[in-house]
Amino acid sequence: MRESACGSDCQGACLTGSPGRGKLRLIGAAVAITAALWSFTPPARASASAAQQLADAYSPVVMVRSQEQGICDSSEEQYWPPTSVDTVLGDPRVRLLKHDSRGTQVIKRAPTVADVAERGPAYYLDLPGNPLDPGCKFAQDFAALRRAGKAPAVTYAHIAHELGHPGLALQYWFFYYFNQFNDLHEGDWEGMQLAFHADTPAQALVQAPYEIVLFQHAGGEHAGWDDAKVKRDGSHPVVYSAAGSHATFYGSALYLGNGQNGSGVGCDNTTKPLMALRPRAVLLPDAPVTRGEFAWLSYAGRWGQREAGFNNGPAGPSTKTVWREPFTWMAGTRDASATVPTGALIGPSVAGAFCGAVANVTGFLNLMARTAPGAIGLAAGTALLIIVLVSLTRWRPIDLQPLRQPRALGQLLLTAGRLYWRHGVTLVLIALTALLLIGGLQELQALVLGGNGSGLAFSDSGAKIQISTSAGLGRTLATPVASGAVIAFVRDLDRGDPAGFVPAWRAALGRLWRLIAVELLATILVFLMLITIIGIPFAIRKFVDWQLAQQEVLFEDRSIREALRGSTRLVRGHWWHTGVVAGAFWFLSQIPGPWLGFALLFTTVPISNVNLFGAVISALLLPYVVVGRTLLYLDLTARRAEEPLTAPVTLSPAPQTSTSRPSPPHWVWNVPSRSAR
Repeated sequence: MRESACGSDCQGACLTGSPGRGKLRLIGAAVAITAALWSFTPPARASASAAQQLADAYSPVVMVRSQEQGICDSSEEQYWPPTSVDTVLGDPRVRLLKHDSRGTQVIKRAPTVADVAERGPAYYLDLPGNPLDPGCKFAQDFAALRRAGKAPAVTYAHIAHELGHPGLALQYWFFYYFNQFNDLHEGDWEGMQLAFHADTPAQALVQAPYEIVLFQHAGGEHAGWDDAKVKRDGSHPVVYSAAGSHATFYGSALYLGNGQNGSGVGCDNTTKPLMALRPRAVLLPDAPVTRGEFAWLSYAGRWGQREAGFNNGPAGPSTKTVWREPFTWMAGTRDASATVPTGALIGPSVAGAFCGAVANVTGFLNLMARTAPGAIGLAAGTALLIIVLVSLTRWRPIDLQPLRQPRALGQLLLTAGRLYWRHGVTLVLIALTALLLIGGLQELQALVLGGNGSGLAFSDSGAKIQISTSAGLGRTLATPVASGAVIAFVRDLDRGDPAGFVPAWRAALGRLWRLIAVELLATILVFLMLITIIGIPFAIRKFVDWQLAQQEVLFEDRSIREALRGSTRLVRGHWWHTGVVAGAFWFLSQIPGPWLGFALLFTTVPISNVNLFGAVISALLLPYVVVGRTLLYLDLTARRAEEPLTAPVTLSPAPQTSTSRPSPPHWVWNVPSRSAR
């Protein structure tokens, strides 16, 4: 057989002497022609291809709070994933409206991309449902769209340049069906941006971005690409979308949300449980167009119902300053986001105060927008109730002696304050000892279970364990004992015994397990009644009945069961009085600590110290509250001593005289003595 002219090193590539030689020549020619044609690809097409590659290379991984409690739980993300505008455009339930001096007109039902193109700011889309009273309507509608495959996971990528500024910005825009936060509005646009030193997408493909900025309520937070807080999955940044508000953050935490012009004030929650979404990057034109599938970029109207203030539907990406001036806008963003401290050593947390206050205020504003008369009526009714409660009670006189005497609510509030003032040194020492005891128990918990022991913040690592154990262990063991020391101090004052720091703690520690157990038992029993639903009224009843069980342990040295029974007997006939007084002292204990922390959130005090200040204030309030409840105990014992006898009354004839003629019977009252009751 004749050897190939290529020799043994041709590895079959030349095969000049083989029968398929002609076919291989044709294939080689085709490859050469294809390469030549590729080299002559129009620059616009090559640039578009590079831009799409760039968008795909850095498309973000979006972390959202996973739905574990059902689609109607607004503390979880109800409107995942970020989706396509086609979710609303073309929907027969959606309307395009126009509002001007002539009123509101329906322009089109089921508007398409062509219908919204080039429409101005007077136009808006109206989704089915009332955004000011959303209930679960929007969440259910979007869940139905998702199940039907009409809500794909999409992020819109945009290559942006700024006149006079070198480099390019790669933006990702997220469209959400609804914003269910303190501000309520249909449609929601959020996003992020990467900055490159390159001038073209092709150049950017061979380098890394130097900066990233995440959009948050019309504001933003920037970071260097290599900063520790920037998490990445390969080249893909991992970002955290807050539940309901969709503000984008770098990590899992509870954030103090506050965008530009006061928008988005509240608590942005990106804590666990989380799920990862990988939306497909859809490349947008560099500038708005009026024809084709992206003609909606020329729409300057609202992507949700027109409402007043922060409930207004948002305008689209091309109307934003960051679209036109990405680098100038980025320079005005902040370099960090404040986290809201969660948990507390003692007393309520700042997070609860801040998040609850903002939610209540915005809820009231939303009610005003929905029905002004209803909101005004609610405010007036609340004010009237407070005035009535204040005017109905008696505030004077304030006598410390005797401690055991009937008192009205106002007298109890003021007398507790006066007693605290007179014996402040001892009571403050008890309070600070309680604070140290709780902190020490939490540090012990940290050594045993791990974590930082403070329980002051949600984090990516073990948030649930830290909060449930550290916030519970210290309080569960230390607070009843500290309360017992205050009760023992007041008991000694009432009896005229030597009262002081050491005797108070000695009495409390001597009944340590009973004080803890009676509180735990009462809490567990009330909880078990509550979860039965039908037992809720009985749970409320027993919650008030058992308010004074600790006082029974220390004043009467009762067992756990007898302490609960003794408290119930004492409260009987005075249930409303007991409930109102106990509720008033509880309410006062909840305000100063967290609200001081709330105020400190807006100062230069480090965030990590905010809850510490709140905890100190709450600890100092503990003696006042316990003194008040103990005065209530003495009030009820005094009332019981003054109550008329309620034992059964029997009638019996008087003894007959020795006279021969019987006298007419006269009846006498046979009443058992007090000791026989």
